[in-house]
Amino acid sequence: MPKVVNSKDAPAPVGPYVQAIAYQGLLHCSGQLGLDPASGKLAMGVEAQARRCLANLEAVLQEAGTSKGRVLRCTLYLVDMNDFASVNAIYAEFFGEWKPARTCVQIAALPRGGLVEVDALAAL
Repeated sequence: MPKVVNSKDAPAPVGPYVQAIAYQGLLHCSGQLGLDPASGKLAMGVEAQARRCLANLEAVLQEAGTSKGRVLRCTLYLVDMNDFASVNAIYAEFFGEWKPARTCVQIAALPRGGLVEVDALAAL
């Protein structure tokens, strides 16, 4: 049976979804914005939002009993592809030596005026 995963250390979903679903050894993580879990407000600027969305992702991974070293795939969503280099550097710092498969796309807009979002698939 699929199991819902929600961490109090990551922001509550901003729509009709959950933070993640654990199923058959995999954790399917919903997209995380750069929202502060306590205030629900976006961090200021793309770099702060990138750090916050990755911290939020890490909180969801930990709640499920896994870690960033077990992330298999990520998708990065950027409102402005000119932010790629700075977000990519933060992403590389976050994952360190581990390099999951990844896609990065530019999109027209994100909820709440976000500048970056990340979703992931991880092994449990």
